[in-house]
Order: sequence, then C-alpha cells, then structure tokens
Amino acid sequence: MTTPSAPTPVGTSQGGATPLKKALTTPLLYFFILGDVLGAGVYVLVGQVAAKSGGAVWVPLLLALLLSLLTAASYAELATKYPRAGGASHYATLAFGPFAGFVAGFCMLAAGVVSVAALARGFAGDYLAAFVSLPVVAVAAVFLCALALLNARGISESTRANVAATVVEVGGLLLVVGLGVWLFLRGDGDPGRLVRLGTADTGAAAGVLGGTVLAYYSFVGFETSVNVAEETRDPRRSYPRALFGALLTAGAVYVLVGIVASAAVPTATLARSSGPLLEVVREAGGVPPKLFSAVALVAVANGALLTGIMSSRLAYGMARDGLLPRFLTRVLPGRRTPWASIAATTVLAFLLALTGDVATLASTLVLLLLVVFFLVNIAVLVQRRDRTERPHFRAFTVVPVLGAVSCVVLATRVEAEVWTRGLIVLAVGVVLGAVAVVNRRRARPER
Repeated sequence: MTTPSAPTPVGTSQGGATPLKKALTTPLLYFFILGDVLGAGVYVLVGQVAAKSGGAVWVPLLLALLLSLLTAASYAELATKYPRAGGASHYATLAFGPFAGFVAGFCMLAAGVVSVAALARGFAGDYLAAFVSLPVVAVAAVFLCALALLNARGISESTRANVAATVVEVGGLLLVVGLGVWLFLRGDGDPGRLVRLGTADTGAAAGVLGGTVLAYYSFVGFETSVNVAEETRDPRRSYPRALFGALLTAGAVYVLVGIVASAAVPTATLARSSGPLLEVVREAGGVPPKLFSAVALVAVANGALLTGIMSSRLAYGMARDGLLPRFLTRVLPGRRTPWASIAATTVLAFLLALTGDVATLASTLVLLLLVVFFLVNIAVLVQRRDRTERPHFRAFTVVPVLGAVSCVVLATRVEAEVWTRGLIVLAVGVVLGAVAVVNRRRARPER
C-alpha cells in the first residue's frame, strides 16, 4: 500500500513526477564520471597524503583506486538493475526499508552538499588569489549561483560543459606529469623518495592506511553518476563501461601524478603546501604559476558542478520516494530539470560554506560516504533475491563483501574529531528518518 497521492505540482504529470529526459550517451557519461573524480581532490590533497604516508605517495593512491573499484562494482550492478534517480537511497530502501533508505540518502545528500560547500570555499581561496583578492563569502555566493543556473538549464548542457572542463583538468594533470619527467631528465629530483613509506610518527602500514583515507577522497565522485542513470539512454550497456573506464583513467593519472610530485618535490615541502601540484610547476619552471592556478580553478568548478547535479537529482529521487517533501519533485516544464531541488541544495551549500574550512568539510564528507558505501555493498547481496527480468551487470559475490569490509577498515582510520562531526550528521539523519517513516505509516490508512 502506498502513501496518498499528493496534488499534482507544477512540472509533474498525473500519476507521479515527470520522467527525466534520457539525454546521456556513453561518452558523455564517461566524461561526467571522469570529470567528477578528477576534481579538486588530487589538486589539493597530494601533500596531505605525503604527510601521512611518506614519500611513496603513489602507494595509497593505488590502494584507494583498488578499494574504489570494489564499491564501484556494487554501484554498477544496482544502477543497471534499478536505473532511476535516488541512487543509494533507492537501493537501501529496496533492501532494508524506508528508514535505511532515508539514512543512506540523507548521508549521501549531506555529503554532496558538504562537498559543494568545500569546493566553493576552495574556489574562493589561494588559486583565485593568484589573480584577484575578493571576500570568500561573496565569491562563494556568485560561484554557487552560477553553478545552479547551469544545472537548471539542462543535463545535456551541464555535461557538455563538463566535457570541456574535464579536458582542461586532465591537461593540467598531464602537464604536471610532463614537467616531472622533464625535471628527472635534467637530473633533478630524488627518485629514492618513491619507496619511502611511513613517517617519524607512524610505521609503513599505518602510514599507508592513513594516506589511503585521504587518497580515497580523490576518487569519490563515481557514486554521483548513479543519480543520472535514469537520464542515460542505455544504462545497462553504457554505465559499467563509463564507470570502470573513468575510474581506471583517473587512477592511472593519479598514480603518475603521485610519482612525479613525490620525486620532484621534497616530502616536507609537499606536506606544507595547500597547492602541492603548484610546487611541481615551480620546481620544474618553464610554466607560469598563474596558468596552472587557472587550470586548478576549472577543476574545482567542474567538481562542484557535477556534485551539484548529483545532490539535486538525489533530493529529487528521495522526494519522489516520499522521503523528502513533495515540493522537491517540481521540474521546469520546458527543461525538465528539478529546479526546486537545485535551489534547495544550493542554499544549503552556501550556508555550510560559511561554517567550516575546506579540510574539515572534506574529512566529514569521506566519513559520510563510507557509511553510504557500506550500505550499498550490503544492499547488493540482499537484492540478489530480487530476480528482475531486466538484463544488468552482475559482480562476483566476493566483490561487495570486500567492498563492505574496506569501508569498515577505512572508517577505523578516520580521526576522532571527524567522527564527532559525522555522528552529529548521522543523528540528524536518524531522527528525520524516523519521522519520515512514522508519517508514511500514518498516511497508509488514508489510502
């Protein structure tokens, strides 16, 4: 028995919310995922990974890739089995019921909004300061409004803008790799740092795991793509190809960047820098630092755009499932984009951008996503009992098991202060989830 039908809002059709337009091809989806993964993470976190793991930065980057592929396989199975907006929230609802669905969706939504807030602050920080000095609040406000307008214009327009931005992002990272190679050829740098694991405070194993938690942030973003599976023309065929292709491409680039950054720049210098790849550019010479700062700004903006798309589609999907206010299912009549969800998530991101720095917001994001990833990996196993007629990708059973275990292991490496912040967010999600479930149960007799 379902909840009572609400009056049909503007932009929806009778019998439910207006279906989203199927506009994404495999190449567009590939660039969507690649652009989201190749975001601000690698541009700002290589130094912090080095501080945790030592000179062999490429090791935690490679390990983070392997762990990401485990959970990505679970997403590929569920996204091709149930191709609709809502993502982790929808999967958890199917597997465990509406309460777990709300908690998963709330954590995912909170993580997305937190990420956009962090990137808004990142855009307004040191890279922009290379050109002009402006108040962080004003820059964040204009930045978020511009992204919201592009998001509302349409998924095709947003993803095509992403293609251009992704080319710039990848070009910037390949530039770093090329400068590193040039630096080695002229006899500079220290390749010996590539095998140094651990620091004075941590051993090799603890250092690698600590660095992997931070490196994992550089790979998150692939999970956002499930929220546009409903807008993909052939999700069964396109989604796995785009997902695994994008992750492997990003992983290869990241490992190369980690190698050249570690060998080209002393570990202590990387650890102190908020723009570690800029240190490689300065060390190599020959390229104006402002040019690379411009590339970094494009990377940050692109990551925020794609995460904003995810957040709005997730809010739309949760509202359609009755887990958030029905108002959030409203779409623009012509564009068929979820304008109400876009507006709500943009306002929340701006408010969060006023309350914390980039590092704090990013750490909280990782913890929230580990909770979501754990639920998704378990949901794959539970939903094996649902034998749908639709052909879909299927992972080996051991893969989601290892994916769930990896989430637990990484969560044990998260700092206590971040756990405190994360538990507060989880508590809010639990309370709101309980309220949503009670409201749905009360509504059933009225049907």
